[in-house]
Amino acid sequence: MAKLTINDVDFGGRRVLVRVDYNVPLKEKDGRMVITDTTRIEATLPTLQHLIGQGARIILAAHLGRPKGRPEPSMSLRPVAGKLSELLGKPVAFVENSVGPAVSRAVDALQNGDVLLLENVRYHAEEEANDPAFADQLAAVAEAYVNDAFGTAHRAHASTEGVARLVAGRGGQCAAGLLMEKELKFLGDELEQPARPFVVILGGAKVSDKIKVINRLLEKADALLIGGAMAYTFRLAQGAPVGASLVEPDRVEDARAALAKAKERGVKLLIPVDDIVAAKVDSGEKDKKGRTIFKYENPRVTRAGIADNEAGLDIGPETAKLYAEVIASARAILWNGPMGLFEDDRFAAGTLAVGQAVAAATQSNGATSIIGGGDSVSALKKAGLGDQVTWMSTGGGASLEFLEGIELPGVAALSEK
Repeated sequence: MAKLTINDVDFGGRRVLVRVDYNVPLKEKDGRMVITDTTRIEATLPTLQHLIGQGARIILAAHLGRPKGRPEPSMSLRPVAGKLSELLGKPVAFVENSVGPAVSRAVDALQNGDVLLLENVRYHAEEEANDPAFADQLAAVAEAYVNDAFGTAHRAHASTEGVARLVAGRGGQCAAGLLMEKELKFLGDELEQPARPFVVILGGAKVSDKIKVINRLLEKADALLIGGAMAYTFRLAQGAPVGASLVEPDRVEDARAALAKAKERGVKLLIPVDDIVAAKVDSGEKDKKGRTIFKYENPRVTRAGIADNEAGLDIGPETAKLYAEVIASARAILWNGPMGLFEDDRFAAGTLAVGQAVAAATQSNGATSIIGGGDSVSALKKAGLGDQVTWMSTGGGASLEFLEGIELPGVAALSEK
């Protein structure tokens, strides 16, 4: 059933707890933490401007990083309050907790149209545990609830599920924000009966992360294009040499089953016909978890197989051309996951080519293009193509679970229309 949205409710004069996703990247500069990408903050502006226009008294709840249930100064939301104030063009109050007397006082001071940002809710271990007492404390200051944080909607946490349940239980309205509404529209409604041909592009590292999505989308797609390291598990399933590429041997049967299902249903499932590979060399360094850091040397294009000391790190130019031709015919496109190690410019060409093909199909052919969050969005932005696709999801894991058909707790808790 359709969920209530902020377009359906007048929140004027009411205290509204709004769950937002302000898990933004930070770095230290001149002794203070500075936000390096404001995308997630900007994505909430339409919802906040709508609520401000109605005269709501807005209380924002969010998390940042993984502070493990205790205050961590480097993960404070205080820099976000400053940036949000700048973007909204009005003051944003900040309180150094998310529950308790200081929060109650700050909320009592709000006037119609005012905005207050609470400190990181994950400073409390009870948040991720969806502790009823903590949820009750969060809900105590609110007359209504809005969830605009699709990226956290797959977690049954106190601020995403517990509060909504409590507010609804006492007769309050729980609505989707404008960002949440669009996520549900594009990842749900638009893909329920997609225009044809429907082309799905899946990349990234692991088949295990996406096998459920693959199985579900094989029931809807006309073509499924595979890239990224997960392509080498499919190669392994076909008996092809994969050298030192990242593979999941325990997922070979899943890959074989997907290939068989595609054949049975008449879905064109394509894996790379050529690769950009490089020698995998021990750098002599370890990461923070004590794991070996590898570097890659002497990249080359190959169709003839991958040597034992080499890893596949991007789709090759022939594959990029083949995939672009399939994408050009699409009327609906879903893309989730890069085609290679795109953070390294030597292995970014395949992802760039796919991004350009998706943008061209959208702009020239009117295709609906939906980008499933995470690295795919980063790659499009890096290429300057972010404004040339239909929708870029803000949800990573939430997007995948939603595409799998899993009911998301943060969505289920919202009021029906």
